[in-house]
Amino acid sequence: MHMQNMPYVLSGKIKITADPDNPEGLPHKHVSFYMHYSSFVFKSLQKCSFQRFLDKMLKTENIREQSITEVHVKVFPQRRSNGRGLAGNCVPARGKIQIYPKTMTFCRLFKQKFGKSTFLAYACSRARAALIHELLHLKYAMDENRVRKLAQKYFYAFTQKKPTHSRLSLLSYTMIFMARQPMFSAFMRSSRVSAEPTRL
Repeated sequence: MHMQNMPYVLSGKIKITADPDNPEGLPHKHVSFYMHYSSFVFKSLQKCSFQRFLDKMLKTENIREQSITEVHVKVFPQRRSNGRGLAGNCVPARGKIQIYPKTMTFCRLFKQKFGKSTFLAYACSRARAALIHELLHLKYAMDENRVRKLAQKYFYAFTQKKPTHSRLSLLSYTMIFMARQPMFSAFMRSSRVSAEPTRL
């Protein structure tokens, strides 16, 4: 799908990148899984409805198009020094944003418990929430608390614009933003899926 001529701020700035090409010599089936995951995320981020929403958010927050140079949808997962998975990161000085997938193990357990449709909705929503979060860092570089609150507010607003998928959208919103709540964490533990909150 050729997106370069679309009239949205980020349309031509989103790309899939793998660095390194195959970390730690992963088996072919793992590499194939992550390639499909990144392709799905890329298409989700390029959806016109989401791009329109981002344009409005950027205008509301007065974030200039020139401050965004590139958005990389990374093929392979990345972990923080504390071992927690990373959903995304931003280098405000360079205008560079990176979006990361969940691990194959997490995805397998998630699909076993909740089904493929719920998993796809979650993966899509997680990537979109991460991009919203990292875009806000371009303006509020060092104010993590404010970025988290605004990201939650904006993502919730976006889910309300999708009435035909309201159940899955609301469930994904809950999984992404409410994972720190004790009751939800206990539920996720009982489901064999990590209750670790998404670190946007």
